[in-house]
Amino acid sequence: MSVKETSLSFLAFLTIISTSLAAGAFLLSWPSSTYFFDSSPKNDGFVPPRNIAKTMDETQKSTVSVTCSLNEEDESIGTGWAIDSDLLQVSSDKTTVITNYHVIEECFKERGSISVARLYKKEEPARLLNYDKKNDLAVLVVNKKLPTLDLSVNPPFPGYWVMALGSAAAYEGSVAFGSVLNVTNKDILITNNISEGNSGGALVDNEGKVIGVVTWGMDYTTYQYNGASILDVACIKILKCQYKFDGEDTWFDYND
Repeated sequence: MSVKETSLSFLAFLTIISTSLAAGAFLLSWPSSTYFFDSSPKNDGFVPPRNIAKTMDETQKSTVSVTCSLNEEDESIGTGWAIDSDLLQVSSDKTTVITNYHVIEECFKERGSISVARLYKKEEPARLLNYDKKNDLAVLVVNKKLPTLDLSVNPPFPGYWVMALGSAAAYEGSVAFGSVLNVTNKDILITNNISEGNSGGALVDNEGKVIGVVTWGMDYTTYQYNGASILDVACIKILKCQYKFDGEDTWFDYND
């Protein structure tokens, strides 16, 4: 091989190496590069899930519509989601479902019937196991086996990606993406579109883990946000909580 050929081969080798290094540097310097490595709220809660469809499907499997029927013409509908009974102050060996108290309140007062149904499935009877009227939470028991949703250990933060899934305006399986607008000691303010029927549904983060319970909506002519109860409020009567902050029981650990 001549000196000229050797030089050309060496230059080609350097070109390949430098191109690879430049490409790697570009990917690592790209602001969204962390999205491809770790999108958990612990490190980056601002980005959507790697696989949104999977997050939706997994959440949907644990989500039910909740119906309170006083008679054939008088009924209301909300949303609920399955939770591990071991996390509850009052547990059961059957499937336990979290919802809002106001969804089933009339049935509780007037002894109507409560039922739950998975998407496109028949209704199953349910009964009230525990409730916290002040914080608008209730736990139902059903015989139907449902996969449970995990609760997040990462507190919500303004700007985090969130998803609400439920029976918006009685349209079962409705999905709304949004972000956390702000957080108080009781509520998570969210930009997701919420309607009657979403009440009681899980608000999940980009790992598909629950951070709150969708509870109320605002008049969009005046305000541009809706709300969910943060998990901490469930510590009073619903959840077993191991942390404390400012003398109050909390689900999330704020002491780090």
